Amino acid sequence: MKIQQVEVLHIARLSRLSLSEAEVEQYGEDLNSILGYMDALNALNTDDIPPTSHAVTNGTVMRDDAVLPSLPLELVMANAPDHDMDHFRVPPVIE
Repeated sequence: MKIQQVEVLHIARLSRLSLSEAEVEQYGEDLNSILGYMDALNALNTDDIPPTSHAVTNGTVMRDDAVLPSLPLELVMANAPDHDMDHFRVPPVIE
């Protein structure tokens, strides 16, 4: 399957990206390269390979929690575009 320019433009529109002609061409080539790799993976015979949920058998390595000093509240709030006391104010996502 080869990605066409119109499909790259559609993906860009859905992502709210404004792409130049050169970027459309480059992203089309990149996507086609990725899909070519996926086709190569799909062509592999994996019938004798047992399914795995984790590729690595090591457990997750956890570190001990440590309380460290952080930035002063005044400095953090000075960088916020809008705040109410010690809380960031953001535009509503759901109306």
